[in-house]
Amino acid sequence: MMRRLRWLSVAPAVLLVVGLACATVEAADKTKVDAATDQVKSGAKQIGQGDVGTGFKEMFVGIGNTIVEGAKFSGQNIKEFFSKQKASES
Repeated sequence: MMRRLRWLSVAPAVLLVVGLACATVEAADKTKVDAATDQVKSGAKQIGQGDVGTGFKEMFVGIGNTIVEGAKFSGQNIKEFFSKQKASES
């Protein structure tokens, strides 16, 4: 029974890690995004090894960091896009 419950918690974590890794676009400061992604992977590995409490904490902090860095990157891309459009209109 415990193995099944562990699998049910590990499978979504692994899918989340893969999804975040695939969704990460070339960031202006890719090292911060990579560090956050590695933090999520590390947390998922800890969960798989049975250290659920620490693993979930590290994984969710990593997810938060990934969201923050992704938002910064998106904001920078939008700013660059509109700056180029204004320059071409002038």
